[in-house]
Amino acid sequence: MSQEISESDEDDRPTLPIEKGYPIEQVNEIVSRENQSKRYYRPLYTMHKWWARRLGSVFRTISLYTLLDDPQSISIHNPGSDNQKLGDFLDDGESIENLVDNVDLGDPDSLWQLYSKDVRVEDKRVLDPFMGGGTSLIEASRFGASVVGNDLNPVAWFVTKKELEAGQTDISELEEAFSRVEEQVKKELTEHYSTECPNCERTADVMYYLWVTELDCTSCSETVSLFKDYRVAKGRYGDKDKYNVLCPDCESIFHVEDWRSECECDCGNNFVPAEGPASGAEYSCTSCGQQYGVMDAGREQGGYGSRMYAIEYYCPHCDEEGRDRAVYKGYKQAEEVDIEKYEAAVREWEDADDLREFVPSQDVPLGILTDSTAFEGSIGGGHNLLGHGYEQWTDIFDERQLLCLSKLLEAIDDVENQNAKEYLLLALSDSLMFNNTFTIYNLQGHKVEGIFKTNSFKPQKEFVENNVWGTEFGRGTFVKSWKKVLAGVEWAAAPVERYIEDGSTQKTPPFNKAVGDDHEVHCGDARQLEYEDEFDAVLTDPPYYNNVIYSELSNFFYVWLRIVLQDEYEPFETETTPRAESIVANPAEGKDETDFEEELHQSFSKIHQALKQDGVLAFTYHHSDAESWGELLEALCEVGFEVTATYPVTADTNRATYKLTEGESVDFDIIIVARPAQDREPISWNSLRRNIYRTAQKTRTRLEENRNLSRGDIGVVEMGRCFHEYSKHHGEVKRAGEPMSAKDVVDEIYGVIQHGADVGEIDVFVDLLETPNATYDDLNKLTRGTDATPERMEDMRLYRMEDGFTLGTWDDEKRIAYIQSRVDSGDELTDLDRAQFLRWRWEQGKSVTEYLEQWEITDDLRELCEGLADATGDETYRNILESRLGDYQ
Repeated sequence: MSQEISESDEDDRPTLPIEKGYPIEQVNEIVSRENQSKRYYRPLYTMHKWWARRLGSVFRTISLYTLLDDPQSISIHNPGSDNQKLGDFLDDGESIENLVDNVDLGDPDSLWQLYSKDVRVEDKRVLDPFMGGGTSLIEASRFGASVVGNDLNPVAWFVTKKELEAGQTDISELEEAFSRVEEQVKKELTEHYSTECPNCERTADVMYYLWVTELDCTSCSETVSLFKDYRVAKGRYGDKDKYNVLCPDCESIFHVEDWRSECECDCGNNFVPAEGPASGAEYSCTSCGQQYGVMDAGREQGGYGSRMYAIEYYCPHCDEEGRDRAVYKGYKQAEEVDIEKYEAAVREWEDADDLREFVPSQDVPLGILTDSTAFEGSIGGGHNLLGHGYEQWTDIFDERQLLCLSKLLEAIDDVENQNAKEYLLLALSDSLMFNNTFTIYNLQGHKVEGIFKTNSFKPQKEFVENNVWGTEFGRGTFVKSWKKVLAGVEWAAAPVERYIEDGSTQKTPPFNKAVGDDHEVHCGDARQLEYEDEFDAVLTDPPYYNNVIYSELSNFFYVWLRIVLQDEYEPFETETTPRAESIVANPAEGKDETDFEEELHQSFSKIHQALKQDGVLAFTYHHSDAESWGELLEALCEVGFEVTATYPVTADTNRATYKLTEGESVDFDIIIVARPAQDREPISWNSLRRNIYRTAQKTRTRLEENRNLSRGDIGVVEMGRCFHEYSKHHGEVKRAGEPMSAKDVVDEIYGVIQHGADVGEIDVFVDLLETPNATYDDLNKLTRGTDATPERMEDMRLYRMEDGFTLGTWDDEKRIAYIQSRVDSGDELTDLDRAQFLRWRWEQGKSVTEYLEQWEITDDLRELCEGLADATGDETYRNILESRLGDYQ
């Protein structure tokens, strides 16, 4: 068997570019920029929230390196033209063939030059069984692939459906529908968000009402406002070095230079802005000093009160007059007229029975994210929404929000054009994140942060009431969400690509290929898919253990979407999203890590069934340790895959930290590439270990010589190459006669990657036995980079050169004479010395019993005999250690 590590499989199946190499450096450079500017890079993905969404640049590159395998089916078009092919970039099919064929581990960049081109492939069919926010499908569809998506979650299904339909949507129809909704409700809604400008005394727009939660002291009944501190916001414009603070006595707002030191308000009150009455889970009464648990007091009092204390405003009149921005946009104390405006909205809502059908009626379901104390097992974070008294979904909103949102939803429901109605609904749903009482004010950034700033339902002691319809400034309003929808639809019809040239970000002209020309999406369990031998590629981001409990979080959106969609689509008929079927470890469903692994295994089996025999599975995955690698490799191999490559990629800002090398922690997601496995051959662990070591060594050398990668990044690529070596023998790897699991092998591979391996003279000798017509040149190649040397092996009589290159096998006289002399003199013997000596005596008909009784028969010796039998075809090695007294005399 040749010791050269091939970049391709040993069968006739073409090796894909992604199996040969991946442009990690270039992708990570783009990813770091896209992470900061998602709405500019790919506005389609910012139309609506979905969790842990992979970046488009990552899946565009995966698609590029996965789908471009046949040069005859590839065409490259000129962005910004009338769909003309690029004649001056590539002259003919041969040139494209070179780009595809020239990708290798040391230099994967030949194909990268097509990243910014409008590339099309013919006759490719792609599946994503866990489509989530739809990134893989959208990026594959941009190459002209026919895409099929599936997700169990109805919200994910609806979001991806609208993303894929965006490229075929007439934006003028959307604008017309919006105008009708605007005419119907804008004036009524915006009247709720107006206040008096403190400068010109004319009507200003409210950007945000700032509220604080209150309760009565359990000791003296004093009302306690649960401020953590009295900062309103950091100063801006000409006062960036100061802070806006609230006087706890007169509630005026003024600037201080140091919010941690005592200051004096114009009213004469002295206080330290840093010292609010609420700290963590407790409050301290400002009147009597009583300390008590906030949640306990809330339960005893039947809930909490709340109070408006400040307003951030924008005055269009001052702006039009050209006054300084510190004048037309600022903070003011909430006055009686502002409070009365809210109370009027509350009364209107109480009398608006006809609007009740346009807000959700469901109770908040018991779950691990709504009351983690109700279940054995934990996911951390102390989730207890129900314990704080939020029993229905409407409890998360105040009355004015419910009034405005219901009027807006009613107007949307009146839209006759179903497609336009759904995009308006999408915008409303997205804006819900910033229009609830769990929305907080980012006082450093002067903006609101939505309910899902963390992946939880976290009641807030201080919260923001946003302007539901919206004004010139502000974040998370319906108008701002609608503008995101329009930007997404425009981009989908004529997407552009951003790339980096000479360190600067460049933008292509619009591509002629719209998103989603040929797509279908389904809502259901991936384990129920019945496709068979249909797909060229499965590109996906599968669930990962307990990373995000989507089914519980997405109910926040689902209950609102369902109001309009339940009569239109079957997935929205149930009261809540499906939870029991979700592939995730969730104590609320009694599902642990074992359940997750088994369900993921079942899903991989369905994926294998859906793929063509020459198809490919490429997916991103979060890893944290060697055990995770083992679980994943076991699942893939058991259902009939072999892993052919792995690559690290910085995928988002919430990425895993994985310590692959000593002293170095690396932040990344992993791209896993797998193909349907071919026939698997038996192999001893010693033989596989040598293959793995040489594979890792060659991979590392090539990457260190040719690529600018960290040691951790190189380790991930090494892992993939080593996994490929193992995958070819899964279930057939024996150590001392016992089969090894994938987890066992991964532990060993992990050690090779971290610490290297001791490959010595015996390993090289067995490799030479496996090399047809071995030569001295083969010996030199095999000892390179190992602990073995040709000189030492010659001293051990493992080869000689008198009559050409001859290996020192058990029947070589000089080798046996060398071993006999060591036996006679009592010198230390190697396992190879022992195995060959026993084999020689067996052949001579001499007893081996005394030596078997004298020598310790270790697992290493047993493995070596297995390896010698595999390398030579001599089955005697397998039986020799089992000899007994009386076999030969």
